[in-house]
Amino acid sequence: MSTILVTGASGQLGQLVLKALENSPHTVIAASRDPSKLNTSFATCTADFDQPDTLVAAFTGVDRVLIISTDALAVPGQRLKQHTAAIDAARAAGVQHIVYTSLPNAEPGNKISFAPDHYGTEQAIKASGIAHTILRNNWYIENLMISLPHALETGQFYTSAPEGRVAYVAREDAARAAAAALSDAPGGTVTVTGPEALTYGDVVAIANELTGKPVSLIPLTDEQFGGGLKAAGLPDFVADMLTSAEAAIRAGQLDGVTDTVKTLTGQAPKTVREVLTALLKA
Repeated sequence: MSTILVTGASGQLGQLVLKALENSPHTVIAASRDPSKLNTSFATCTADFDQPDTLVAAFTGVDRVLIISTDALAVPGQRLKQHTAAIDAARAAGVQHIVYTSLPNAEPGNKISFAPDHYGTEQAIKASGIAHTILRNNWYIENLMISLPHALETGQFYTSAPEGRVAYVAREDAARAAAAALSDAPGGTVTVTGPEALTYGDVVAIANELTGKPVSLIPLTDEQFGGGLKAAGLPDFVADMLTSAEAAIRAGQLDGVTDTVKTLTGQAPKTVREVLTALLKA
């Protein structure tokens, strides 16, 4: 029996991790910057990544902690600073094992704009001397719903990576993998993916079959893609981030398929078709 703490527990991934831990034999604590947002039967506490004292207090008495990467992307360096504060707090509190949600191929050379945050966090975890499991989560299938509804409405899907492939994973499967890693605390670095790597053309074809709405793939340059996002009103840092992801997809940095979900959970991950069937018909 161990005491497990989940940071970012009010977020989409965090809520699903808590759901996956509902029958855990371990003591589970849900932590959030604002615990009032937590709707859970588990014990709760405050863990604000911008206030290190709250992290030390939250982590004290905890054996294993899941550090879900924060969404602080607007200010360069803030996310890594937050993560480093959490790692320092874990060491100060005597946490025995850290599980961290990272990004595939987070090493230098990754074209995604926020990859250095993950690489820096991974290095800080390794330097901490704390046993750890690094889960390099691929793009969530659910993220496709940011662009698919508009594409189905207009009949056009814009991309600057028409031939690239992504091994999309369902957010629920990533959460189950994190819960399993917390429960059994295996060590090392693994990549968490779905069962197949698909192009945007594959995704659009699935959406077409499910909805009956034809969609054409419109290839663009990165400049056209990013410019279009900014013209649509997205903040510059978001447009640049999404454009960098397209470059990473073209470079094959998100196309590796692994069996991590099944290895950790004993259950095969869902396919893009399975998840989109539920989302598009909801």
